[in-house]
Amino acid sequence: MGSVRAALAAENAALKAELAVARAKTSEDMALIAAQKLRIAKLERQIYGQRSERLVRLIDQLSLTFEELETGATEDELAAERAVAKTTTVAGFTRKRPERDTFPEHLPRERVVIEGPAACACCGGLRLRKLGEDVTQTLETIPRQWKVIETVREKFSCRDCEKITQAPAPFHVVARGWAGPSLLAMIAFEKFGQHQPLNRQAERYALEGAPIALST
Repeated sequence: MGSVRAALAAENAALKAELAVARAKTSEDMALIAAQKLRIAKLERQIYGQRSERLVRLIDQLSLTFEELETGATEDELAAERAVAKTTTVAGFTRKRPERDTFPEHLPRERVVIEGPAACACCGGLRLRKLGEDVTQTLETIPRQWKVIETVREKFSCRDCEKITQAPAPFHVVARGWAGPSLLAMIAFEKFGQHQPLNRQAERYALEGAPIALST
């Protein structure tokens, strides 16, 4: 009799888990659709005008709808995780959260994994299984680095004829200049491509620890 009750309880838990997963998937689809509608409305505003009152009201309404659906989808996802944790026959559910600002694919990625707990925080049990993972993306930058390249040309003296031998001097874009080609290219691009005056460039370079005289 006890085995029958246990089987019925397991079947009931599996049915509840399947229902919770189905509800979470439906909420996920609704949130994704709302996110796409909001993105389309923002693109239409960029194309047809920034001052369109109708588009502004529409974007505000879509933003509110998206926030509500996003909250509901998160709650359904948590409920599905709790239901799946009570059974071993239903696969876990991981929601694909809509990305508001998608970063370009060409940017390098650095994956930092935070290890999960070794034991359950509630009962202390050690029989944990992975249900999924949440990924948070953060856009970061590496500050510009300055360096001085020292090119060393060793001199040798011949013991037979006393003649001094040395490798030729390296090529410089500007004769007898100390600025490298990358530095010159950056200054020229910021001056003519970004319309940054030389005095502003000199001030910024000085703050970065590489003072360059404006006269230079």
